[in-house]
Amino acid sequence: MTKNIGIDISKETLDAYRTDDGAYAQFQNDNKGRRALLRWIGDRVTLVVFEATGAYHRGLEIDLADASVPFAKVNPKQARRFAQAIGKLAKTDRVDAAMLAKMGAALDLSPQTPATSELHDMQELLAARRALIKDQTAARTRLATASVGSVQTILNRRLKQVAKDIDQIDDALRNLSCMDAQFSRKVAILASVPGIGQLTAITLLIDMPEIGDMDNKQAASLAGLAP
Repeated sequence: MTKNIGIDISKETLDAYRTDDGAYAQFQNDNKGRRALLRWIGDRVTLVVFEATGAYHRGLEIDLADASVPFAKVNPKQARRFAQAIGKLAKTDRVDAAMLAKMGAALDLSPQTPATSELHDMQELLAARRALIKDQTAARTRLATASVGSVQTILNRRLKQVAKDIDQIDDALRNLSCMDAQFSRKVAILASVPGIGQLTAITLLIDMPEIGDMDNKQAASLAGLAP
């Protein structure tokens, strides 16, 4: 019998559902809880399915990969569309876990290649960079209307620091991308497309690693630069 596992992830807990016997269990989203989850999953598992949830899924993904457990990480929007298609409009941790398990079986999802530690680090750096960009935009907006000298001084100082922090993150992203030979090769291919710089290529590959499997023509077409 097919044994798919669906896991609904939150900051504190992991709610899991098994398709072979309909069992449901909840575990803490920490090292001890994930070890207990792996024991509960057992062997001969077909696929573990969970949503990408930023920092909250990282520990689970690493532990599954280390235990050689096949998994598929799905986009939350894709999961919501599947739930709507099968009429599962109620949203609870238990329902979501069961829906993800059934989604893996219904769509015949394929196991994914585990992300490298460098990619995990780059994902975290990219999230920090995006937060800094928001801070930068907010500070610039406030500076445009600030009339008090001390406020202007504070905002200008903040903008200089944010710019420095962004540059530091960009350097770290470039260095990490070079540490993974396969990722570096994909960056070079994508950056060869006119209009796509190195940092843009790195960002695209962090968000959508599957782009790296495209050839130059496919990548250019995706970017709207070729027919």
